[in-house]
Amino acid sequence: MILIADGGSTKVDWRLIDKDIEIKQIFTAGMNPFFRAQEDISNEIKHTLLPEIKKFDIEQIYFFGAGCNSTEKNEIISNAITDNVECRHIEVSSDLLAAARGLCGNDSGIACIIGTGSNSSYYDGKEIITNISPLGYILGDEGSGAVIGRLFIGACLKNQLTAGIKEKFLSEYNLTPALILDKVYRQPMPNRFLASLSPFVLNHIQDTSVYNLVYNTFKDFLVRNVMQYDNYKHLPAHFTGSVAYHYQAVLRKVATNLSITIGNISQSPMAGLIQYYSEIKNT
Repeated sequence: MILIADGGSTKVDWRLIDKDIEIKQIFTAGMNPFFRAQEDISNEIKHTLLPEIKKFDIEQIYFFGAGCNSTEKNEIISNAITDNVECRHIEVSSDLLAAARGLCGNDSGIACIIGTGSNSSYYDGKEIITNISPLGYILGDEGSGAVIGRLFIGACLKNQLTAGIKEKFLSEYNLTPALILDKVYRQPMPNRFLASLSPFVLNHIQDTSVYNLVYNTFKDFLVRNVMQYDNYKHLPAHFTGSVAYHYQAVLRKVATNLSITIGNISQSPMAGLIQYYSEIKNT
Protein backbone atom coordinates (compact mmCIF):
# COMPACT_ATOMS: atom_id res chain seq x y z
CA MET A 1 0.00 0.00 0.00
CA ILE A 2 0.97 3.61 -0.55
CA LEU A 3 0.37 6.54 1.81
CA ILE A 4 0.31 9.99 0.18
CA ALA A 5 0.21 13.23 2.15
CA ASP A 6 -0.57 16.72 0.89
CA GLY A 7 0.53 18.92 3.76
CA GLY A 8 -0.05 22.58 4.56
CA SER A 9 0.63 24.66 7.64
CA THR A 10 -2.96 24.22 8.84
CA LYS A 11 -3.74 20.59 8.00
CA VAL A 12 -2.39 17.50 6.24
CA ASP A 13 -4.56 15.40 3.94
CA TRP A 14 -3.41 11.74 4.02
CA ARG A 15 -4.70 9.13 1.54
CA LEU A 16 -4.06 5.40 1.87
CA ILE A 17 -3.99 3.78 -1.57
CA ASP A 18 -4.02 0.13 -2.62
CA LYS A 19 -3.20 0.02 -6.34
CA ASP A 20 -5.49 2.74 -7.68
CA ILE A 21 -8.17 2.37 -5.00
CA GLU A 22 -8.40 4.83 -2.11
CA ILE A 23 -8.78 2.87 1.13
CA LYS A 24 -8.84 5.64 3.69
CA GLN A 25 -8.57 9.41 4.11
CA ILE A 26 -7.13 10.89 7.30
CA PHE A 27 -6.63 14.50 8.35
CA THR A 28 -4.03 15.65 10.85
CA ALA A 29 -2.90 19.08 11.97
CA GLY A 30 -0.39 20.92 9.80
CA MET A 31 3.24 19.76 9.86
CA ASN A 32 5.22 22.66 8.43
CA PRO A 33 8.78 22.00 9.75
CA PHE A 34 9.41 25.75 9.91
CA PHE A 35 6.77 26.06 12.63
CA ARG A 36 6.71 22.67 14.39
CA ALA A 37 9.59 20.73 15.95
CA GLN A 38 10.29 17.09 15.07
CA GLU A 39 9.04 15.86 18.45
CA ASP A 40 5.81 17.80 18.04
CA ILE A 41 5.23 16.38 14.53
CA SER A 42 6.09 12.89 15.73
CA ASN A 43 3.49 13.15 18.49
CA GLU A 44 0.91 14.31 15.97
CA ILE A 45 1.62 11.25 13.82
CA LYS A 46 1.59 8.92 16.82
CA HIS A 47 -1.71 10.08 18.26
CA THR A 48 -3.70 11.08 15.17
CA LEU A 49 -2.37 9.22 12.12
CA LEU A 50 -0.98 5.96 13.51
CA PRO A 51 -4.24 4.65 15.06
CA GLU A 52 -5.87 4.96 11.62
CA ILE A 53 -3.18 3.11 9.64
CA LYS A 54 -1.41 0.70 12.01
CA LYS A 55 -3.33 -2.35 10.79
CA PHE A 56 -2.25 -1.77 7.18
CA ASP A 57 0.99 -2.91 5.51
CA ILE A 58 2.38 0.35 4.09
CA GLU A 59 5.27 -0.04 1.68
CA GLN A 60 5.77 3.55 0.50
CA ILE A 61 5.04 7.00 1.94
CA TYR A 62 5.13 10.18 -0.13
CA PHE A 63 4.83 13.37 1.90
CA PHE A 64 4.54 16.72 0.13
CA GLY A 65 4.38 19.76 2.31
CA ALA A 66 4.71 23.46 2.86
CA GLY A 67 8.14 24.21 4.27
CA CYS A 68 9.66 21.02 2.82
CA ASN A 69 12.17 22.71 0.55
CA SER A 70 15.53 21.80 2.10
CA THR A 71 17.30 18.64 3.22
CA GLU A 72 17.28 19.81 6.83
CA LYS A 73 13.54 20.48 6.95
CA ASN A 74 12.67 17.36 4.95
CA GLU A 75 14.58 15.22 7.45
CA ILE A 76 12.42 16.55 10.27
CA ILE A 77 9.35 15.12 8.54
CA SER A 78 11.09 11.92 7.48
CA ASN A 79 12.41 11.24 10.98
CA ALA A 80 9.03 11.96 12.57
CA ILE A 81 7.40 9.43 10.24
CA THR A 82 10.14 6.84 10.81
CA ASP A 83 9.68 7.20 14.58
CA ASN A 84 6.16 5.84 14.23
CA VAL A 85 5.65 3.96 10.97
CA GLU A 86 7.54 0.96 9.56
CA CYS A 87 7.98 1.54 5.85
CA ARG A 88 10.69 0.59 3.36
CA HIS A 89 10.51 3.85 1.38
CA ILE A 90 9.78 7.41 2.57
CA GLU A 91 10.04 10.42 0.27
CA VAL A 92 9.54 14.00 1.50
CA SER A 93 9.24 16.80 -1.06
CA SER A 94 7.84 20.28 -1.52
CA ASP A 95 4.22 21.19 -2.14
CA LEU A 96 5.37 22.58 -5.48
CA LEU A 97 6.49 19.11 -6.62
CA ALA A 98 3.10 17.79 -5.47
CA ALA A 99 1.45 20.37 -7.70
CA ALA A 100 3.70 19.46 -10.64
CA ARG A 101 3.17 15.70 -10.41
CA GLY A 102 -0.49 16.03 -9.53
CA LEU A 103 -1.22 18.41 -12.40
CA CYS A 104 1.20 17.29 -15.11
CA GLY A 105 1.74 13.61 -14.36
CA ASN A 106 4.51 12.37 -16.67
CA ASP A 107 4.18 15.27 -19.11
CA SER A 108 6.18 18.47 -19.12
CA GLY A 109 4.37 21.67 -18.22
CA ILE A 110 4.27 24.77 -16.08
CA ALA A 111 2.80 23.95 -12.67
CA CYS A 112 1.40 26.75 -10.54
CA ILE A 113 -0.06 27.10 -7.05
CA ILE A 114 -2.42 29.96 -6.29
CA GLY A 115 -3.87 29.74 -2.81
CA THR A 116 -3.01 31.79 0.26
CA GLY A 117 0.34 32.29 -1.47
CA SER A 118 1.43 31.62 -5.04
CA ASN A 119 4.28 29.79 -6.75
CA SER A 120 5.23 28.31 -10.11
CA SER A 121 7.71 25.97 -11.76
CA TYR A 122 8.77 24.42 -15.04
CA TYR A 123 8.42 20.63 -14.74
CA ASP A 124 9.94 18.23 -17.27
CA GLY A 125 7.66 15.28 -16.54
CA LYS A 126 9.85 13.94 -13.74
CA GLU A 127 11.31 16.78 -11.72
CA ILE A 128 11.11 20.55 -11.28
CA ILE A 129 13.76 22.10 -13.51
CA THR A 130 13.40 25.76 -12.62
CA ASN A 131 11.34 27.94 -10.31
CA ILE A 132 10.68 31.67 -10.14
CA SER A 133 10.95 32.65 -6.47
CA PRO A 134 7.49 33.62 -5.13
CA LEU A 135 9.03 36.18 -2.68
CA GLY A 136 6.05 36.20 -0.31
CA TYR A 137 2.96 38.38 -0.17
CA ILE A 138 4.80 41.69 0.29
CA LEU A 139 7.30 41.39 -2.58
CA GLY A 140 5.54 38.79 -4.71
CA ASP A 141 2.84 36.08 -4.40
CA GLU A 142 0.95 37.77 -7.21
CA GLY A 143 -2.61 36.50 -7.64
CA SER A 144 -2.67 34.85 -4.23
CA GLY A 145 -5.41 35.16 -1.65
CA ALA A 146 -3.11 37.24 0.56
CA VAL A 147 -2.33 39.67 -2.26
CA ILE A 148 -5.96 39.89 -3.39
CA GLY A 149 -6.85 40.71 0.21
CA ARG A 150 -4.06 43.28 0.49
CA LEU A 151 -5.04 45.01 -2.74
CA PHE A 152 -8.73 44.90 -1.86
CA ILE A 153 -8.24 46.48 1.56
CA GLY A 154 -5.99 49.15 0.10
CA ALA A 155 -8.56 50.00 -2.54
CA CYS A 156 -11.35 49.97 0.04
CA LEU A 157 -9.69 52.27 2.52
CA LYS A 158 -8.55 54.67 -0.21
CA ASN A 159 -12.08 54.77 -1.67
CA GLN A 160 -11.10 53.26 -5.03
CA LEU A 161 -13.99 50.81 -5.29
CA THR A 162 -17.61 51.23 -6.30
CA ALA A 163 -19.62 53.24 -3.75
CA GLY A 164 -21.12 51.07 -1.02
CA ILE A 165 -18.68 48.15 -1.19
CA LYS A 166 -16.41 49.58 1.52
CA GLU A 167 -19.27 50.04 3.98
CA LYS A 168 -20.73 46.61 3.22
CA PHE A 169 -17.33 44.95 3.70
CA LEU A 170 -16.58 46.66 7.02
CA SER A 171 -20.03 45.80 8.32
CA GLU A 172 -20.01 42.17 7.16
CA TYR A 173 -16.59 41.47 8.70
CA ASN A 174 -17.18 43.67 11.76
CA LEU A 175 -14.01 45.64 11.00
CA THR A 176 -12.83 49.21 11.31
CA PRO A 177 -9.83 50.82 9.60
CA ALA A 178 -7.98 50.83 12.93
CA LEU A 179 -8.68 47.12 13.53
CA ILE A 180 -7.55 46.27 9.99
CA LEU A 181 -4.24 48.07 10.53
CA ASP A 182 -3.77 46.22 13.81
CA LYS A 183 -4.39 42.84 12.15
CA VAL A 184 -2.00 43.62 9.29
CA TYR A 185 0.85 45.33 11.14
CA ARG A 186 0.74 44.00 14.69
CA GLN A 187 -0.96 40.63 14.86
CA PRO A 188 0.68 37.36 13.71
CA MET A 189 -0.02 35.74 10.35
CA PRO A 190 -1.32 38.84 8.49
CA ASN A 191 -1.19 36.86 5.24
CA ARG A 192 -3.88 34.50 6.56
CA PHE A 193 -6.05 37.42 7.61
CA LEU A 194 -5.72 39.01 4.18
CA ALA A 195 -6.46 35.72 2.41
CA SER A 196 -9.56 35.24 4.60
CA LEU A 197 -11.15 38.19 2.79
CA SER A 198 -11.17 36.35 -0.52
CA PRO A 199 -14.76 35.04 -0.17
CA PHE A 200 -16.08 38.61 0.01
CA VAL A 201 -14.08 39.58 -3.07
CA LEU A 202 -15.37 36.51 -4.94
CA ASN A 203 -18.96 37.31 -3.97
CA HIS A 204 -18.54 40.77 -5.55
CA ILE A 205 -16.54 39.73 -8.62
CA GLN A 206 -19.30 41.02 -10.94
CA ASP A 207 -18.56 44.56 -9.77
CA THR A 208 -16.24 46.18 -12.33
CA SER A 209 -13.85 47.68 -9.78
CA VAL A 210 -13.45 44.36 -7.96
CA TYR A 211 -13.14 42.38 -11.19
CA ASN A 212 -10.39 44.68 -12.46
CA LEU A 213 -8.46 44.32 -9.20
CA VAL A 214 -8.50 40.51 -9.47
CA TYR A 215 -7.84 40.56 -13.22
CA ASN A 216 -4.76 42.75 -12.78
CA THR A 217 -3.18 40.66 -10.04
CA PHE A 218 -3.67 37.48 -12.10
CA LYS A 219 -2.07 39.31 -15.00
CA ASP A 220 0.85 40.18 -12.73
CA PHE A 221 1.18 36.51 -11.78
CA LEU A 222 1.28 35.32 -15.37
CA VAL A 223 3.62 38.06 -16.61
CA ARG A 224 6.03 37.96 -13.67
CA ASN A 225 6.06 34.19 -13.25
CA VAL A 226 4.71 32.02 -16.07
CA MET A 227 5.99 34.18 -18.92
CA GLN A 228 9.53 34.02 -17.54
CA TYR A 229 9.85 30.36 -18.51
CA ASP A 230 11.51 30.18 -21.95
CA ASN A 231 9.03 27.66 -23.36
CA TYR A 232 5.82 29.07 -21.87
CA LYS A 233 4.31 29.58 -25.35
CA HIS A 234 4.60 25.87 -26.12
CA LEU A 235 3.50 24.33 -22.81
CA PRO A 236 0.22 24.35 -20.90
CA ALA A 237 0.12 26.16 -17.58
CA HIS A 238 -1.65 24.11 -14.89
CA PHE A 239 -3.02 25.47 -11.61
CA THR A 240 -3.96 24.17 -8.19
CA GLY A 241 -5.12 25.96 -5.07
CA SER A 242 -8.35 27.42 -3.76
CA VAL A 243 -7.93 30.84 -5.38
CA ALA A 244 -7.07 29.43 -8.81
CA TYR A 245 -10.03 27.07 -8.58
CA HIS A 246 -12.70 29.52 -7.42
CA TYR A 247 -11.52 32.42 -9.60
CA GLN A 248 -10.80 30.28 -12.65
CA ALA A 249 -13.14 32.20 -14.95
CA VAL A 250 -11.08 35.36 -14.44
CA LEU A 251 -7.80 33.44 -14.61
CA ARG A 252 -8.76 31.82 -17.92
CA LYS A 253 -9.72 35.21 -19.37
CA VAL A 254 -6.37 36.74 -18.44
CA ALA A 255 -4.48 33.75 -19.85
CA THR A 256 -6.40 33.95 -23.14
CA ASN A 257 -5.58 37.63 -23.48
CA LEU A 258 -1.89 36.84 -22.93
CA SER A 259 -1.93 33.85 -25.34
CA ILE A 260 -1.15 31.40 -22.53
CA THR A 261 -2.64 27.91 -22.78
CA ILE A 262 -4.40 26.75 -19.62
CA GLY A 263 -4.32 23.05 -18.80
CA ASN A 264 -5.74 21.59 -15.59
CA ILE A 265 -7.18 23.69 -12.78
CA SER A 266 -7.86 21.81 -9.55
CA GLN A 267 -8.55 22.78 -5.98
CA SER A 268 -6.09 20.12 -4.76
CA PRO A 269 -3.38 18.06 -6.49
CA MET A 270 -4.36 14.91 -4.58
CA ALA A 271 -6.39 13.19 -7.33
CA GLY A 272 -3.49 13.57 -9.74
CA LEU A 273 -0.98 12.37 -7.14
CA ILE A 274 -3.03 9.24 -6.52
CA GLN A 275 -3.07 8.47 -10.24
CA TYR A 276 0.66 9.27 -10.61
CA TYR A 277 1.82 6.97 -7.81
CA SER A 278 -0.69 4.24 -8.59
CA GLU A 279 0.78 4.04 -12.08
CA ILE A 280 4.32 3.83 -10.66
CA LYS A 281 3.25 1.06 -8.28
CA ASN A 282 1.62 -0.92 -11.09
CA THR A 283 4.55 -0.72 -13.54
